[in-house]
Amino acid sequence: MLSQTEENYLKALLKITFDNGNTEVGTNELATLLAVKPATVSDMLKRLKEKELVDYEKYGKISLTSEGRKRAIEVIRKHRLWETFLYEKFEFTWDEVHEVAEQLEHIQSAKLIDKLDKFLDYPEFDPHGDPIPDKNGEIKVHFKKTLSDVEVGNSCKMVAVKDNSTSFLQYVVKVGLGINNEIKVLSKQDYDALLVIEVNGIRSSVSQKFAENIFIVCQNCIIGSACSKVKCEIN
Repeated sequence: MLSQTEENYLKALLKITFDNGNTEVGTNELATLLAVKPATVSDMLKRLKEKELVDYEKYGKISLTSEGRKRAIEVIRKHRLWETFLYEKFEFTWDEVHEVAEQLEHIQSAKLIDKLDKFLDYPEFDPHGDPIPDKNGEIKVHFKKTLSDVEVGNSCKMVAVKDNSTSFLQYVVKVGLGINNEIKVLSKQDYDALLVIEVNGIRSSVSQKFAENIFIVCQNCIIGSACSKVKCEIN
């Protein structure tokens, strides 16, 4: 059985590979995400390598083994199912569910998680728009395009957020955005990429950092293909 810390490392590794599109991760990159020192990461990686969950050499890149990826997906599945449960059944807001799900994701009963999945009618996405792996570990989609990729004058639909922090999610709500909301890009500053967007008839100015944390698909996009406005890569 893995410790909670070991599971958190595997989950973090998988998140970075999803976000960056690379199968290999740097030690400093992992340390930054987990808010720990690189030396602490190195010690944990040695333990995970001994358990054949990661491939890693000192000062080299890190990658998940097939077993490590499987275990990481299991944790992510539990986390996102618990977030969905809290949001749909207990009326937690989308900025409240993450912290509680961080605790619940370490429950080891596979039977409980399967029953939770069935109880929720097998949801495909959590409250933040992130895909929920199924019982077999399959993840159907992963969004790659962000609001920063949309050209001026074009519209898109918000489908997920990259940053699940409480402060960012509250900011998203303040802007008037939510999952499946339509966004129109009205202007973009050449100097700092500041965007002026319109959501439900209300205009807001948002930073490039904000735009890079909003996953989108083009409003006229057919899932799995590309369109003339934005190449919506979903795999």
